[in-house]
Amino acid sequence: MHCQVVIPARLGSQRLPGKALLSLAGKPLLQHTFERARQAAIGPDPIVATDDARIAEAARAFGAPVAWTSAAHRCGSERVAEVAAALDASVIINLQGDEALVDPAALRQLLDFMVAGYPMATVAVPLSDTTRFADPGWVKVVCDQSARALYFSRSPIPFASARAAAGALVHLGIYAFRRETLLDIYRRPPTPLELSEGLEQLRALEHGVPIRVLRLAAGEPGINTAEDLARAQARFAVKS
Repeated sequence: MHCQVVIPARLGSQRLPGKALLSLAGKPLLQHTFERARQAAIGPDPIVATDDARIAEAARAFGAPVAWTSAAHRCGSERVAEVAAALDASVIINLQGDEALVDPAALRQLLDFMVAGYPMATVAVPLSDTTRFADPGWVKVVCDQSARALYFSRSPIPFASARAAAGALVHLGIYAFRRETLLDIYRRPPTPLELSEGLEQLRALEHGVPIRVLRLAAGEPGINTAEDLARAQARFAVKS
């Protein structure tokens, strides 16, 4: 299957303004995301999708193809869908620009799910810090016995007991779609639960699209706050 990774990127983050271009180990966050996606070797070079000239300039400087998109999009998947409409790839992977620590192997596994016939897939990891169970910035997911998503929430799910927190799954901002599924979902208006939670993937669930969840052994959500960035900096410092 022909696969294309698209990285939606903007500078308007509320919790960490300008985060796509903030420096991590001497490179913009966005460059780390691009390079890790390229390491997956599942298709042509990842495309950076943006409506900001500063991001476009930075992306071109480190060798990324850039797709200019509308500024009216309400979420990253809408931006990715605009790009996908002009592509002939049968599988589109939406890798959010703050996923600078993404494991390239996870992208290959998502592609395997698409080859197996799933219309959509995403990634989750065990909650590594139970004190973050109630943190709305760490999105939780609950799954059925076949590893398909039942619901995503910024609230603690399942019920907020110590046992639930220990077994909770945290969602990562990575989505694989069959192209036709992506275009069908995100040509529709936002849905009630999507608007309530502020989570774009709920649009798919509310329209009955099954989402296969790849569970990794470890990992953390994307870099969304100054504290997240500091942890990532510390991790790179240890490696060097």
